[in-house]
Amino acid sequence: MMKESQKIKVLFICMGNICRSPTAHAVFRNLVRERGLEDLIEIDSAGTHAYHVGEMPDRRSMQVAKNRGIEMTDLRARKVDFGDLYEFDYILAMDEANYQNLMEMALPEHHDKIQMFLDYAPEVEEREVPDPYYGGPQGFEHVFDLVQQASEGLLEHIVQNHNLLQKAL
Repeated sequence: MMKESQKIKVLFICMGNICRSPTAHAVFRNLVRERGLEDLIEIDSAGTHAYHVGEMPDRRSMQVAKNRGIEMTDLRARKVDFGDLYEFDYILAMDEANYQNLMEMALPEHHDKIQMFLDYAPEVEEREVPDPYYGGPQGFEHVFDLVQQASEGLLEHIVQNHNLLQKAL
């Protein structure tokens, strides 16, 4: 088993941390568990705004995830802080506005860690995960689909670029 400090640390970011980023957190965590890599990858999510700190994910996000066999009732919203920008290896923004907020908050040496999440789903035409909060149920389904594709691409990238298959053995 690797030491805590050697874990690859992944942080998903949206605005309020109740729809998109906790969905990404739960989906990615599920993929990491399925691959037996939970001792090698640490996962968290946060929001750029403090609207919902301490709250569970949006009930609609939790329902879509549950319908697809993924549990996320243990997650709680929190606001990203400066320490996160230092601590995490991958800081993945759901949209351009949150990407810009993170870039403004970060020191120049942390800018390369901040990326658009859908960059890991090149087959998807969209470049942003849309905020489903004010829409209907189909928006939450669409977000889940986008997040699933990007999570698979991200995990493949991490496994290949950090030789995790060798370390997991």
